[in-house]
Amino acid sequence: MRVVSGKNKGIPLKAVPGNSTRPTTDKVKEAIFNMIGPYFQGGEGLDLFAGSGGLGIEALSRGLDLVIFVDKEGKAIHTIKENLSICKLDSQAEVFRNDAERALKALQKREKSFDYIFLDPPYKKQQLEKMLTFIDEAGLLKDEGVIVCEHGSEISLPKAVNRLQQVRHEKYGIIGVSIYSLQKGTED
Repeated sequence: MRVVSGKNKGIPLKAVPGNSTRPTTDKVKEAIFNMIGPYFQGGEGLDLFAGSGGLGIEALSRGLDLVIFVDKEGKAIHTIKENLSICKLDSQAEVFRNDAERALKALQKREKSFDYIFLDPPYKKQQLEKMLTFIDEAGLLKDEGVIVCEHGSEISLPKAVNRLQQVRHEKYGIIGVSIYSLQKGTED
């Protein structure tokens, strides 16, 4: 596992010890960023089930200004901080140990909104539809923003969730990637 591209290209990333997390493979990571980027001129991201922090770190390496990393596992938080330090990206990150739902509510209270949101929950406990609904209703996605959902390839997410429209869906073996953005012309 490494940073695929950008200013930190080639830097190896540590994995979370144990088997409670499943890191996104470099191949899938590259495919995701080719769909949504591949590079960014600033912006803010949220890596909600951050694990080792690979997706958020990749986004920072490719030009985002700030990424907020959230994971509920202590080992994951430790690994994210190590990986950020290895890549010298500490100053561009906020790292929180929290449950995903509580984190979303806290971000709503802070009136945060993001250009890119990465959702890669444990495949066994996926509640992506519920989270997409909350993200939309809470205004956590900027108008031109994108949500990347990583899930088991057997899972079929709806084409639309509230004002969010699925704009891309790809399968990579056992992994599915669904990308959502706000429908145009649906602002209040």
